[in-house]
Amino acid sequence: MLAPYRFKTAASYHFPQIVQAFSWSFKSREFTNFTYDLSSDNVDYLTHTIAAVTGVPYSTVRSHIAELEDDVDLRAHIDDRFRSGRKRYYSDPKCAFGRRLGWYAIARILKPRVIVETGVDKGLGSVVLCSALLRNQSEGHPGIYLGTDINHEAGFLLGGPYREVGRILYGDSIESLRSIPSIDLFINDSDHSVAYERREYEVVADKLTVNAFILGDNSHCTSELAQFSAKHGRKFLFFKEQPKDHWYPGAGIGISY
Repeated sequence: MLAPYRFKTAASYHFPQIVQAFSWSFKSREFTNFTYDLSSDNVDYLTHTIAAVTGVPYSTVRSHIAELEDDVDLRAHIDDRFRSGRKRYYSDPKCAFGRRLGWYAIARILKPRVIVETGVDKGLGSVVLCSALLRNQSEGHPGIYLGTDINHEAGFLLGGPYREVGRILYGDSIESLRSIPSIDLFINDSDHSVAYERREYEVVADKLTVNAFILGDNSHCTSELAQFSAKHGRKFLFFKEQPKDHWYPGAGIGISY
């Protein structure tokens, strides 16, 4: 009877994650929007992916990613905000960017005038993107970040110098999007239902500038951004995360360009 051997083979692929999940359950405060680093190979694949979709050299993308990884001011800011008493956010006080390394690199390459992210939560993506905008500004390419969230307590990490280039629009994301005239970089990360994600893309379709990018944070679950891209004559590619030393299998970045 081969069933036990087949089960042993299948279980060997998942047992390390089960062990990590058990340990994580007692050490972490998170229950959603998990934070983690990416494996070194995964960062390399992300670098190649962004080089391919933007047409810039691998070395340029890698330098932008390293720029974020080595940003001591941003790390100090995040650490300070986590230690300022906002414990109710059920967040681990650590600075792990995951796929946001890719968000940052794309923002540095595109030099967008307007970045919009729907769904802010803690605001980790917010400060990452605002950090990119501040560097772009120092190079003569000003831009603004607009985050949207229905939770009026979301975005507690967005403060200090990052507030100079970013702000949060509280309320329904669809309604907030209607008030924005043009978008150069759009990141869908709000209500993860298929219908709501589709509506966001429909609302921003006529607001996207000629070379605008859309980054879908739900593309590991739905094909909405891929379908939107096909409908509107855009190219689409999906990058899959590989978290480092974490039980979560990872999300990814849907890239429409």
